[in-house]
Amino acid sequence: MPLLIVLSLMAMPFIEIWLMVLVGQQIGPAWTIVALFALSASGILVVRRAGMKAFREADAAMRTGQQPKQGVLDTVMLMVGGILLIIPGFLTGALGALMALPVTRPLLRWAFSGWAERRVKRMRERAEREFATIGVHVPGQAPGDGPPRAGSGKVIRGHIVDDGPADPAAR
Repeated sequence: MPLLIVLSLMAMPFIEIWLMVLVGQQIGPAWTIVALFALSASGILVVRRAGMKAFREADAAMRTGQQPKQGVLDTVMLMVGGILLIIPGFLTGALGALMALPVTRPLLRWAFSGWAERRVKRMRERAEREFATIGVHVPGQAPGDGPPRAGSGKVIRGHIVDDGPADPAAR
């Protein structure tokens, strides 16, 4: 999977240039440049808006002591979408518009949350398998499992020394 990501990132500039040439042949070079500048300007506006929104939500959350009303995912999608719009190119512009438009964000949020849940589940299962292979008991791993039995682990003998309060100002 990482190799596929690296290869796609390496191919991205060539695809962008190819698309610019195709669009330039259809609408002319001047209008192609205007379109690229318009995409970049819209990206700057989206990033500014997302930044201000994130600042307002964080400020309100700190003042009230509560968590922000909306999830962080919307703001992150706006920021990434704006950055993709700023990068000159039609493919990155289309991806950025998908992430920045309010119509497509709920679908992307749904897809991302599903992907994240599957990823966490796989990571948990893998960690439990690895713990089981080295003989570490994971509570909740199987039904009826409880805490480890007394005497089932390594015991380190010692004693507790009380040096007084932990707070240096109280000494």
